[in-house]
Amino acid sequence: MAQHILTFAGVTGADQVNRITTALMLLDGVDSAEVSRHSAEVEGSARREALIRAVEGLQLGIEVS
Repeated sequence: MAQHILTFAGVTGADQVNRITTALMLLDGVDSAEVSRHSAEVEGSARREALIRAVEGLQLGIEVS
């Protein structure tokens, strides 16, 4: 099982954190996701690129790396 750490810039509140958490957990291959305003720790077999696309797909106006 792989662990990926994503970093965020521009997350402003709990609603955005919840939306990011939900988007990540709905991806195939994600076993767990711990999300805060500044980062996410994701475990599972999902590829990093898929995680980033899922967050960017929310169109929250945040930077993900």
